[in-house]
Amino acid sequence: MEYEKLNKVIEAAKLYYLLDYTQSDIAKKLGISRPTVSRLLQIAKSEGIVQIKVKDHSENSEILSSELEQKFNLKKAIVVPIPQYEDHVIKNYLGEKTARYLEEIVKDGDVIGVTWGTTIYNVAVELREKALKDVKVVQLKGGVSHSEKHTYASEILYLFGRAFNTTPTHLPLPAIVDHIVVKQAMEADRHIKKVLEVGKQSSIAVFTCGPVEQNSLLFQLGYFTDEELKMIYSKAVGDICSRFFDENGDVCIDSLNERTLGLPLSSFKEKEYSILVAGGPKKINAIHGALKGKYANVLVTDEYTAQFLLDLEK
Repeated sequence: MEYEKLNKVIEAAKLYYLLDYTQSDIAKKLGISRPTVSRLLQIAKSEGIVQIKVKDHSENSEILSSELEQKFNLKKAIVVPIPQYEDHVIKNYLGEKTARYLEEIVKDGDVIGVTWGTTIYNVAVELREKALKDVKVVQLKGGVSHSEKHTYASEILYLFGRAFNTTPTHLPLPAIVDHIVVKQAMEADRHIKKVLEVGKQSSIAVFTCGPVEQNSLLFQLGYFTDEELKMIYSKAVGDICSRFFDENGDVCIDSLNERTLGLPLSSFKEKEYSILVAGGPKKINAIHGALKGKYANVLVTDEYTAQFLLDLEK
């Protein structure tokens, strides 16, 4: 290609692709016809001067989903493309995808166990009503607290119950009590025992994991002494149902676990669908520990967290 023509091709390409000139504007600026501009832009592409790459997020998500399923032996991994790697954005997108997935899998007679918190609340608000029979919705862990912080427990149960045409079952207890004898007394009550038993029998569990950090909701509810906080920070990477586990997914603080009311972690392994909904930079270690502990057989997460989880495995 002649030097002068090559310069014209490059100049036209820069104006069009980098500076957002229209082809008419380029024709006026370069003193050529509009069809000539079109030909120059075609040459720029055919000669490799301009290379156009379309980033298909859905294709990348499918690859990440497949890799997560293989690495962690999951029934399903749903990887969600997101526009920003920020908590409130992530929760919105994960909530919508999880709600659509639940609408696919929930059937007549299912028992759905749910936890509380902002992540699961985002799932609940996205649910649409589905005409089903004999579905039960049950709270998997205590949610009452003396803190002014909002757990969204009641709203979540109401929205799940409305979506699946059922009256939800509440667990009107604190997540953690001060003494093991208090927990034992509560669990001995026949009404509480019945609620806990329904939770154990649930075929579907929808839950998130919490990070070990001061701003996490669980840490703001006033459950822990300073000594307990030191133990948590030194040993745990996250919690599910207020039960703490380490990087390998093992329960790591027995003294707290023995005072926690709700579904034990081992029960999550027995569910037909054990759905972990979590994403974002603060939760990466917690999600990884939960997957190592095999507490989830379905994961709903964002594309960036998915890549970080796979990198940790490498």
